[in-house]
Amino acid sequence: MNFDKLPKTLRGATVYFSDARRCHDFLVAIRWPNEIVCPRCGSTNIGKLVESRRLWNCKGCRKQFTAKVGTIFEDSPLGLETWLPAVWQIVNAKNGISSCELARALGVTQKTAWFMLHRIRLAMQEGSFAMMSGEIEVDESWIGGSARFMHKGKKPGGTGMVGKVAVMGLLERDPEKRASRVRCRMVGSTRRNELDPIVRGNVTKGSHLFTDDLHSYQSLADEYVHNVIDHAESYAIGNIHTNGLENFWSLLKRAIKGTYVSVEPFHLFRYLDEQAFRFNERKHEDGDRGRFVLAMQGVIGKGIRYAKLIGKIEGDGQLPGLAATT
Repeated sequence: MNFDKLPKTLRGATVYFSDARRCHDFLVAIRWPNEIVCPRCGSTNIGKLVESRRLWNCKGCRKQFTAKVGTIFEDSPLGLETWLPAVWQIVNAKNGISSCELARALGVTQKTAWFMLHRIRLAMQEGSFAMMSGEIEVDESWIGGSARFMHKGKKPGGTGMVGKVAVMGLLERDPEKRASRVRCRMVGSTRRNELDPIVRGNVTKGSHLFTDDLHSYQSLADEYVHNVIDHAESYAIGNIHTNGLENFWSLLKRAIKGTYVSVEPFHLFRYLDEQAFRFNERKHEDGDRGRFVLAMQGVIGKGIRYAKLIGKIEGDGQLPGLAATT
């Protein structure tokens, strides 16, 4: 399949992927560009495609499979002609798309749309542990509602950031000005013993670090060129700033407050993955070999059950965006 002929607009994508056969051929081209491989046993001894049901018979393990098996679409009763426009919308919507809006657009229930969005966020999860180097911005932020707007029965005790979730981010600047890349994750606190190991586990020694004047970062000067900007005095002195991450935090909070409104801390890391994916791939176009194709390449080998998603069974399938040394 020629990916260069993919539509470049949402209207074009809706029309293009309205044909179930075309959707099937697109997923097959993404998943098996050379030859069909059984997702269960890895055999290439595959029978002819059963056109009526779009499935193959594996002569190795003697089981049937479709293109959905082993992807986020597995076991979903919805056809690819419903899934692919949903993927297109979420990866190209700068501020995200709510489950209510997606449900109205696709003609499904809000519960179904919510489950679909979380599956797609799993596909957008990069899970890269390659070390960052060069010029790295490090910053932290707090996610959560303002206590003054909460019902008195739900207001957390204490002052300051009590009731909010701490999030840490690392941004690797691009010296060629193409596109800086960010990694972020939830952290238990903003203390030194929490933040310091994360930086050391993700940034190459000798790199230039740019942080604010938080005391938790002071010990990093032993292995890094540590540049500090005091936000009480200025937000930038030459290239000493954390404005790249401040921009990312603003986009994240705009999506959470403006689109999703309420996000449970249990699921917050999924929304971080979503926003990080769009931020990192912001220079790509909507169609062709842009964000949509990159997200579709991430659907393979991933999956999550509804019971796990709502916490009825342990484990959430998270692949942390930032590694930490032990």
